[in-house]
Amino acid sequence: MSILRVALDVPLATLFDYLDGGRHAEVGSRVLVPFGRRQIAGIVLEKPEQSQMAQERLKPVLAVFDGEPTLSVETMRLARFCAEYYHYPVGQAVMSVLPGRLRDVKPALPEIQIGYRLTDSGRHVGIDALPKQALLQRKLWLALAQAEALDQAALAQLAAGWRGAFKVLRAKGWVEAVQLDAPLPPPVPFQPVPPPTLNADQQAAVDAIGAQLDGFGVWLLYGITGSGKTEVYMRLLQAALQQQNAQVLVLVPEINLTPQLEGRFRARFPGETIVALHSQMSDGERLRNWRLAESGRARIVIGTRLSVFTPIPHLKLIVVDEEHDASYKQQDGMRYSARDVAVMRAKQAGIPVVLGSATPALETWHNAQAGRYRLLTLTQRAVAQAQLPDIVCLDAKTPLLRDGLTPALINALRERLERGEQSLLFINRRGYSPVLLCSACAWVAPCHRCSSRLVVHLRQRRLKCHHCGHEERMPLQCPSCGNPDLHPAGQGTQRLEATLAELFPEARILRVDRDSTRRKGALEGMMTEVHGQRVDILVGTQMLAKGHDFPNLTLVGVVDTDSALFSPDFRAAERLFAQLMQVAGRAGRADKPGQVLIQTAFPDHALFHALRRHDYAEFAATLLNERQMAGFPPYCFQALLHAEANHFEPVRDFLNDAVDQAHNFAHSVTVYDPVRPALARLKGMERAHLLIQAESRAALQGFLQSWVPLLAKHKLAGKLRWSVEVDPLEV
Repeated sequence: MSILRVALDVPLATLFDYLDGGRHAEVGSRVLVPFGRRQIAGIVLEKPEQSQMAQERLKPVLAVFDGEPTLSVETMRLARFCAEYYHYPVGQAVMSVLPGRLRDVKPALPEIQIGYRLTDSGRHVGIDALPKQALLQRKLWLALAQAEALDQAALAQLAAGWRGAFKVLRAKGWVEAVQLDAPLPPPVPFQPVPPPTLNADQQAAVDAIGAQLDGFGVWLLYGITGSGKTEVYMRLLQAALQQQNAQVLVLVPEINLTPQLEGRFRARFPGETIVALHSQMSDGERLRNWRLAESGRARIVIGTRLSVFTPIPHLKLIVVDEEHDASYKQQDGMRYSARDVAVMRAKQAGIPVVLGSATPALETWHNAQAGRYRLLTLTQRAVAQAQLPDIVCLDAKTPLLRDGLTPALINALRERLERGEQSLLFINRRGYSPVLLCSACAWVAPCHRCSSRLVVHLRQRRLKCHHCGHEERMPLQCPSCGNPDLHPAGQGTQRLEATLAELFPEARILRVDRDSTRRKGALEGMMTEVHGQRVDILVGTQMLAKGHDFPNLTLVGVVDTDSALFSPDFRAAERLFAQLMQVAGRAGRADKPGQVLIQTAFPDHALFHALRRHDYAEFAATLLNERQMAGFPPYCFQALLHAEANHFEPVRDFLNDAVDQAHNFAHSVTVYDPVRPALARLKGMERAHLLIQAESRAALQGFLQSWVPLLAKHKLAGKLRWSVEVDPLEV
């Protein structure tokens, strides 16, 4: 009886041996196995000749989920690499890359999808057999004649009243129902869009990468905002898809960018099957699209960070858009960087990977300067008449502020309203105001589960924590001194929206943040309103900072930036520059000149000097020089050991013992003392971490390979939550 080595979703750094039980499971098959007193699903990773356990002690698998696709060797190899590099249990690493349905103990049977097609007689009679006044019947006939089959969703997209016309065609025997081999992706009715003419920089980038599509290479596509990076991506996709059965993967940092990019790709590639993968999809939708990618039917896969693990058998190109974005870093579980995993996946597959950004991550920029990545630069905007916006810093120390807005910014908004142009006010803080303040004793409303303050949501008369989700009613008087004079302090998107409504009662104002876009499809509807010129002033957070193209938007106002200027986080300046450069890039993307007004109490700061010149390269050189002198990444390599528990004592003891253990063999690394993070308490858990730093990646990995197994054996390891984070973004 053969032995199966199975990956299970349990926090143990090992695989588990079972007997096949005559069920003929293959490597990559999903199986149901007994584990203690429960039954769980796993993936067969190996079929070894023998087990370290006596065969009579091995249990047989309970079931093999026949009819499901096996996990590809390439995906398992990538997951195992991540488990090793990020020091995460291999079973959990493998299982975490699967859609939710494939981690369940039930069979993930494919959905039965019914489609409709023309019968032979329906095709034979032709459209001329239909009355000319039967417009809807003729429309349905044409659509069915152009497709193998259409499902109900596709027919509903054609016309809301399709059922009546369809019933007539079916009664004539001209259409029939068929069961589809695989579910169809949701249809989006786009007309093919002819490609624009490339400028010299775009053409050079397409030619350079296109000439080396048959081998591994990492390309950094550095282009100013509005330089047409997406058009370069689409030309490269077009070249890659010319290969037989070829597939491509496009990663985007945030969910709200997925529909927009998917729409542009459907318009350019109307004949291709395109699927999206992101966390707002239902389990059924995600599994369906995952299967379309795994089967090779979906030729273009667009998704957020977890999509980097999607099985794509004929993958020929990977594109990582906005590669600098922190959203590519997983912040719990296996703390991987999707950008870095994409580079490793491309290396394993022997294909090119394109990293695109107007403000590349300093690590990426450093790799390009060192020659490890190949740099391509787009220096001009894709629209010939479009120019980079003029960036002006407004001194926020003026006493003439009106609810946080300077007179110059208010006047600029008024000018755009008079000219019929659109404006965007950016403030990266949702809610009405960040604190509720007592005017007598300076009490502020705290979150009792986190080391943070509750945010005022005035319309709901609620105080909410944006970290843990706790919320409560606004008090009528100060809990500390009894003073009834409690007032919101500071600005948030809701307060800014109210201020603008007061200043410009005639303006059509739209707020775009996580609160206003919770409903499915809300963001897409809002973007339709903006493009339809039914919005005058946009108020939004970083959801609007990148990826959006509003031709009539000529003014961007940035309300609050100063908190990041003097942050103890050494990456804060890099993040702020990228954020401001991205949001500034929303202005003047068409033939109308754009202007960016940034309110700050420090207008002479070096960051703003570089921003006004749109000079990322110079700013990056300055930051890299500072990091080299300070010994920060990319000139060193780091890892964090996180620990949290209901009480601080076990966290303190665990981390102190971890330092003592490390000193026994930490000859080539530096182990720092444990510290509390800025949010020392989060969701009711007391937290601390310690930093490990090395001059080489090999030294850091060698140390972690010896140290992490010792941590797993610590007497407190099972009494708290702990994890190792390699290449952390926040230290």
